[in-house]
Amino acid sequence: MTTYGLLIFDKVEALDFVGPWQVFASSAAVRARDGAGVDTVVTIAERPDPVRCNKGPLRVVPDHTLDDHPPLDVLLVPGGTGTRHEMTNPAVLEWIQRMTARVDWLASVCTGAELLHAAGPARGRRVATDWELEDELEARGDITIVRDARYVVDGNLVTSQGVSAGIDMALWLIGRLHGRAHSRFVRRKIQYEPAPPFMADEPLVS
Repeated sequence: MTTYGLLIFDKVEALDFVGPWQVFASSAAVRARDGAGVDTVVTIAERPDPVRCNKGPLRVVPDHTLDDHPPLDVLLVPGGTGTRHEMTNPAVLEWIQRMTARVDWLASVCTGAELLHAAGPARGRRVATDWELEDELEARGDITIVRDARYVVDGNLVTSQGVSAGIDMALWLIGRLHGRAHSRFVRRKIQYEPAPPFMADEPLVS
């Protein structure tokens, strides 16, 4: 059994956590179908109120607060402009510090790496983050930014670049936990086979 906890906060970048949530939830459904275990995926916020996402009126109601969530095996910290506020929020930073010693895997997407640096667990580690934040985070010191890598693994810390890169990171993580074949099946199930348009001179389709 694996329990995934996804931290959310006001002005969180939606796909930063929804992308990994889709991977983890799909993984849990496949494992339950196969009788391999009952995994759980929960969202966690400081308060029980709906959280407003970064790009507009989308709101998410958290499953748990910092004080009432189940024990976690994996903690994922997403990014978004809200990380600027959370970096000075002692309740969230102290909770991340406590959880670092309790989870098997700590993960971040995008500017979530800033929160992990502010809270401590990313210090002295190799990380990936949003390409627009790399220089700023590197300037904070005591951290090594790995550029041009969708995700980076350093011990039990796995970090990814921005937004969609969190899906790659989550697929790697379920492969590490439950095997490569399982991860490949989940990737196929969610039809994550990136083929972005306009990468070459293909014609527009009307």
